[in-house]
Amino acid sequence: MRRRAVAAVALLALAGCTGDAEEPPAEPRASALVPCPDQPGTAARGAELMPAVTLDCPTGGTLDLGRAPGVPTLVNLWATWCPPCRAELPLLQEFAEDAGDRVRVIGVISKDGQPQAESLAEEIGIGFPSAFDGSGELMGELGLNVLPFTYFLDADGGLVHTEVGEVSSVDELRGLVAEHLGVQL
Repeated sequence: MRRRAVAAVALLALAGCTGDAEEPPAEPRASALVPCPDQPGTAARGAELMPAVTLDCPTGGTLDLGRAPGVPTLVNLWATWCPPCRAELPLLQEFAEDAGDRVRVIGVISKDGQPQAESLAEEIGIGFPSAFDGSGELMGELGLNVLPFTYFLDADGGLVHTEVGEVSSVDELRGLVAEHLGVQL
């Protein structure tokens, strides 16, 4: 009887040692999404402003629509479940590459899953930053129920134009930027 008791205690002690070791933290998974850029510390000002919503960017940084972007900026709301968004994203990427530092392009992943967005970003080769709004807070603030929408902000954060629906070409984007933001590309 005593041997059984000693064996039972020994088994309990061994069982406690095997499952309690902490696992090392998992390496962060690489993401195709780009961190959001730093924003100046000034509040946005202008006749009309975007809602003062702050969104996290999956790979770092935040997008604070209550702050001035410091450069003319396109804010594009997109989702993987939106066929026009899928068609428009490569055009926005090409435009972003052409624009360089003269016009910033920032995406807002809206009412979507982060893994799905990362997969599409990798597939398309999106190199502009995108903030994550899985719950659709910004869409709700803007009263939207469809996508895509592109907002044109001046360097002070003033909303100067809203493009409803998909743009059809990079030339169309260049024309809209020239007309509404005064930047020739």
